Amino acid sequence: MIQARCGDDLVARLEDGEDLLASLLSLEVDSGVIQSGVGMLRNLEFGYWDGSQYLVERVPEPVELLSLQGNFALFGKERAIHCHAAVARRGGEALGGHVLRATVHNTTEALVRLLPGIDLERREEKSGLRGLYPRVRAT
Repeated sequence: MIQARCGDDLVARLEDGEDLLASLLSLEVDSGVIQSGVGMLRNLEFGYWDGSQYLVERVPEPVELLSLQGNFALFGKERAIHCHAAVARRGGEALGGHVLRATVHNTTEALVRLLPGIDLERREEKSGLRGLYPRVRAT
């Protein structure tokens, strides 16, 4: 991965074969948002929440990453990432959803905005989901 950070902005270029979520987590962001992401992915798994569990849709072939958005938060002491993507298959069919896993195909570029004045925390909820609890960082 190639990355540059200036102030509250971080730009990363992930390379072919990298695990998308693991690579983003390696940026060591505790509180931030993924503002954009483009490139290509393969071995993609989308999750669709049915009220009690994620139903998995696998997209093994390479697809164009049209949009990647999400956030970084802490779940206990662990960093957590929650992101959604829109992708296009060859021929233009679009798919989208919650990203459970994906491998970078050729390259993926992401812009992350750090939130130095806000803490993002995830907590387990009765639904089984991890809810987002933002708060102003204590000074």
